[in-house]
Amino acid sequence: QVQLVESGGGLVQAGGSLRLSCEASGTIVSINVMGWYRQAPGKQRELVASITSSGITNYVESVKGRFTISRDNAKKTVSLQMNSLEPHDTGVYYCGADIKISRVFPQFFDYWGQGTPVTVSS
Repeated sequence: QVQLVESGGGLVQAGGSLRLSCEASGTIVSINVMGWYRQAPGKQRELVASITSSGITNYVESVKGRFTISRDNAKKTVSLQMNSLEPHDTGVYYCGADIKISRVFPQFFDYWGQGTPVTVSS
C-alpha cells in the first residue's frame, strides 16, 4: 500500500504565504514525477507544479515567480512554497506522484493524497 499525506493548508490573507508538504510512504521502489494539483470550487483539478526525480520543475503560468516546488528523494517528500498568495489560489491542493511499487514489473502508477484546503481571503 502507498499513502501520500499532505499538510500545511489553511486560511491566509492575500499577499501571505503558506508551505505545503507531502510525504509518500509504503511499498515504494521509486518515484518519478511528484506534483501539486489544485481544485477550485466548481472547477476541474489542474496541475500547479511538478518536479522530476532529477529536479526538473514545471509550473502553471499563473504561479510562476510566486510558488516554488521542491523535493527530497531520500525522504520521499515534496513541498510547495506559496508566496504572494491571491484569492484565485483558493482551492483544495492535492499531492500526486508517479510511483513504482514492484521490482518485478516496470509500471508506474499514479497515487494521490487526500487533499489539503487553502483559502486566501481578500
